[in-house]
Amino acid sequence: MTNQEKETQMLAVRQRIKEGGGEKYRAKVHAQNKLLVRERLDLLFDEGSLREEWIFAECENPELAADAMVTGMGKISGRKVAFLAADPTVKAGSWGEKTVAKMLRIQELAMKLKIPLIYMIDSAGGRITDQIRIFPGRNHGGKIFFNMVKMSGMVPQICINFGPSPAGAAYIPAFSDLVIMVDKNASAYLGSTRMVEMVIGEKVTMEEMGGARMHCSTSGLGDMLASDEQEAIALTKQYLAFMPQNYKEKTADIENCQPKHGLSLQEIIPEDMNRPFDMVHLIDRIVDEGSWLEIKKLFAQELIVGFARMNGKAVGIVANQPKVKGGTLFVDSADKGARFVTLCNAFNIPLLFLADVPGYMVGSAVERKGIIRHGAKMLTAVSEATVPKITVIVRKCYGAGLYAMCGPAYDPETVIALPSASIAIMGPEAAINAVYYNKIQELPEEDRAAYIQQKREEYAEDINIYALSSEMIIHEIIPFDQLRAEVIDRFDYYDSKDITFGEKKCPVHPV
Repeated sequence: MTNQEKETQMLAVRQRIKEGGGEKYRAKVHAQNKLLVRERLDLLFDEGSLREEWIFAECENPELAADAMVTGMGKISGRKVAFLAADPTVKAGSWGEKTVAKMLRIQELAMKLKIPLIYMIDSAGGRITDQIRIFPGRNHGGKIFFNMVKMSGMVPQICINFGPSPAGAAYIPAFSDLVIMVDKNASAYLGSTRMVEMVIGEKVTMEEMGGARMHCSTSGLGDMLASDEQEAIALTKQYLAFMPQNYKEKTADIENCQPKHGLSLQEIIPEDMNRPFDMVHLIDRIVDEGSWLEIKKLFAQELIVGFARMNGKAVGIVANQPKVKGGTLFVDSADKGARFVTLCNAFNIPLLFLADVPGYMVGSAVERKGIIRHGAKMLTAVSEATVPKITVIVRKCYGAGLYAMCGPAYDPETVIALPSASIAIMGPEAAINAVYYNKIQELPEEDRAAYIQQKREEYAEDINIYALSSEMIIHEIIPFDQLRAEVIDRFDYYDSKDITFGEKKCPVHPV
């Protein structure tokens, strides 16, 4: 065979591999309103930048094109990024021996090069017929998750769930920094609906048990719900723009722009401490217009977390949401806050806390769910965060809510108060009832209201924001319309912060 014939043969094999499982299965994918694996890659990566690795894995078996997994590198907005992408046209994207080997090798390459890794999941999971070659050994499936933990905080890891992610494969989103799930197509579950019915007798639909919307709103596994694959890919690019290449770098600045036009902060923030308002409106008025990217928007909505730009610089925002449950912190919102703070700290993204919180939720229901244990997770994350931290007391900040929102004891670079701010162990209503309950009960019915009002006014004087500033608990009280400029200026001063938190091998975190 001549060299020309050999090259022709190679190109034919390569083309066959790129066609995946054949026209029948390609048509099935399109019928599900899904893109083929290389169509996804073409949308995600800069034109002409894609470099596949180990494309000829299982090339001698026509039924196992690339062993159902495309791996390699490419560029997104000029940045080098590694990827692994399941091909659902080949054995439903299931994992074989070479599949696992390719996944492990691209992880190792991403670690060596210190570049982000994107997991594009659409898989039936491990092949039962290949279980001895993919399940139990030191270089088998479990090593994928070991590597993910090893890489965590080293390089960004993003998971896009285009389709199913069952059994062991479900742990890929669990260990990723960000999980984007496509509505109505993506799913994640440890046992299929058939298995669940057989083992525990429960009859449930896939959407109810492991669907994308459920995971993004109820379980918290999903971070962002995309309406289709194109939106999922666009969200990936938007998120990646906030991330550095690895933990040694910082996010690149971009050209700044002014915030979204709207009401002033003085108009947005109600004078009544108990009247709800939408904290997103405040965020819109202080960040660069169009830069806000909310994470876990549908989950634990009493707490808002997300990324934005301020004067072109990336910042992570943690804010209470008064219009949902009064902004009170629950079990899920504590977990949500802890995870986000840890993510920002890992990749050198400064943190801005916008506090308007009545505290952690109380009562037997939340105590049984572990509010103390989960609340401690957020306190731990805030304590360990050594990136520049700025806390703004927007309105009320009561009880351990002050601690969770990076109060003075948690080493923020500064604590800024707006004129509407108030800090206390608890609000006037609860405090007066707790301290003076017996006295109130002793009074005639007609005298109680006046007595309660008098005590509330006295209490309000005790928690006066100027009294706290006088004691140097608050660093600064600023006018409403100066908040954006003040935060931008202070982050600029704190940019050189470089602190290691504590001397230890490994913290023992709350669970």
